Amino acid sequence: MIEINNESAVSVDETVLQRLTEYNLAQLHVSPDAEVAIVLVDEGAMESLHVQWMDEPGPTDVLSFPMDELRPGSEDHPTPPGLLGDIVLCPQVAESQAQTAGHALMDELILLTTHGLLHLLGFDHAEPDEEREMFGLQKELIRGFAASERRR
Repeated sequence: MIEINNESAVSVDETVLQRLTEYNLAQLHVSPDAEVAIVLVDEGAMESLHVQWMDEPGPTDVLSFPMDELRPGSEDHPTPPGLLGDIVLCPQVAESQAQTAGHALMDELILLTTHGLLHLLGFDHAEPDEEREMFGLQKELIRGFAASERRR
């Protein structure tokens, strides 16, 4: 179950984030009954979370709060249902990053949501080999989702 709650002042197409998360969970062989919450917050709320949980100043683009430590499954052994956790996005920070990168806000939110979901599933990018694996998978998922959206 995917719950999306936009508490930010920015209007976002939540149905795209819903489809993206469903797509990513299916690609990673995670039960569609796994619970994920996606919350969009303004800069002030994000800054508070960033300071509280990461001990870093200022708002950030995405934070992930894993719950049941679920991991990606395989076709033969899908990940059972459980509480994946929360992805917190800050559309204002994402908008600024999207402008810098030269793409749309939704493209940036798709990137950040996918990144956050991979963190919920235990991926990290602290070490170079972890970063290569995580960012490679992230790119693959985003490309696949874009292709599936074009087919809609």
